[in-house]
Amino acid sequence: MTGPATDHATTRRGFLKLAAAGTAAATLSRPNPAGAEGKTITILHESSFIKPFDEYVTNTLAPAYEKATGIKVNYEVTSVGSLPTRISTIAETGSGADISMNGLLQVIQFSNKYLDVDDIASDVGKAQGGWYDAGKEAVVVDGKWKAIPFANIGQLMNWRTDWFAEVGVKKFPETWDELYEVGKKLKAKDHPFGFELGHGFGDNHGWLYPLLWSYGGAEVAADGKTVTIDSDETARAVDFCRKFFKDTMLDDALGWTDVSNNKAWMAEQISCTNNAESILWFAKREFPDIGKVTDQAMNPAGPKGRFHLLNDISHSIFNFSPVKEEARAFMRWLMDPKQLGGWYAVADSYYQPLLHGYDNAPMWKVEPRNLPYRDALANAHLPGWPAPASRQMAESVAKYVVVDMFAKACSGTSTKDVIKDAAAQLKDIYRSA
Repeated sequence: MTGPATDHATTRRGFLKLAAAGTAAATLSRPNPAGAEGKTITILHESSFIKPFDEYVTNTLAPAYEKATGIKVNYEVTSVGSLPTRISTIAETGSGADISMNGLLQVIQFSNKYLDVDDIASDVGKAQGGWYDAGKEAVVVDGKWKAIPFANIGQLMNWRTDWFAEVGVKKFPETWDELYEVGKKLKAKDHPFGFELGHGFGDNHGWLYPLLWSYGGAEVAADGKTVTIDSDETARAVDFCRKFFKDTMLDDALGWTDVSNNKAWMAEQISCTNNAESILWFAKREFPDIGKVTDQAMNPAGPKGRFHLLNDISHSIFNFSPVKEEARAFMRWLMDPKQLGGWYAVADSYYQPLLHGYDNAPMWKVEPRNLPYRDALANAHLPGWPAPASRQMAESVAKYVVVDMFAKACSGTSTKDVIKDAAAQLKDIYRSA
């Protein structure tokens, strides 16, 4: 990964200390149902960008569980971007995996196919320092825990320290206005910014929703019904985005998807972008000279504060699984610090735990530049916030309502028109709320 192999061993030992320090093992390790031995549990996961993460399940966790219980764990990996389709097929046919990883929207979309796991979530939270509010926000549907939060894959600012230093900046700007002023100077020196404005699935939402919230704008009120996008606050966010794009960025960012800014970063075409930790991880491994001058920071603050996008990963058990009781027992075992800590550790801090018990875990010492991803959890929210998670919110994201509002403004459409169009779409979507 990002350092000698001994770093990871040390990290894992640190997590084992966490396990020994509490009573989690006694709380979570409950026996499997009678007659469970010889059965198989299949868990579906999207392929991780961090290869050792998947290998750890196949080579370490699955064999350990089979040895302890006699139950075989089949870890099935699907390609990036295909998870929603795979879950949909399983939900429709009533067969396939017993446990599934969820991305940003799947808990909302398939909650009626998932078991309630309130008891497991409660026990895990009590044993390991409590859940972040962000973790609950992503998995509680109609008052019921429909998934066990696993981690967040944060979307933060990545910046070139050497190029920022060329314009006299050694600390990442605190506000959007300050970042804009720096960006103008860097673009003039042929070091433009590059922020995704196209129809990707992460890096566009990762900065546009926080930008909207930081100006006080929101799609829908906290009641989950009243469309509020047409506001002076939204207009100010749109106006800022337009000039931010025009004066600091590469023009082709309008059509970018999630791979685009990564490629531009490694080609040394951009000096700042919004991305997951993967840019730094990959640069250190494949482009070490770039890795040395890459740093990470929380999103800038706007007039109404600093915000981040919640990009939660969780695990759900299908309510039609023939081994659902065995799957529940496995989830308790998996969320024990001895297993969970080791799994986190192999990926450094690419996956940010949503349990406070890991706030000061050794994984955060492996790469201190990753610490902002931990700190960002305090003000991370799902798209649609402050409204609760809902089918309507998922539809809004799928239709790129907020992304297109900003992108059309950057293309030259008036602020009034882009907001009017977004409001009309949202009113249609939330009519049934």
